[in-house]
Amino acid sequence: MREGIHPDYYQATVTCNCGNTFVTGSTKPEIHVEICSKCHPFYTGQQKAAQARGRIDKFNKKYGLEK
Repeated sequence: MREGIHPDYYQATVTCNCGNTFVTGSTKPEIHVEICSKCHPFYTGQQKAAQARGRIDKFNKKYGLEK
C-alpha cells in the first residue's frame, strides 16, 4: 500500500438517540445515529403490527366502514 493516502482507522463508538451504544470500526472516532437495531420497528417486531393496522384502515376506507 502507498503511504499517506489511506484514512486513519478508529474503533468508533456509535451512539443512538435511544441511548444504545456499541463499538465498530470506522474512519471517524464517534458516530451519532437516529435509529439502531434496538429501537427500529423491523427489529423490535412492531413493524408487523403497524402494517396490519394500515391494511385494516385501507379495508375500512375501501368499504365505507369509517366511523
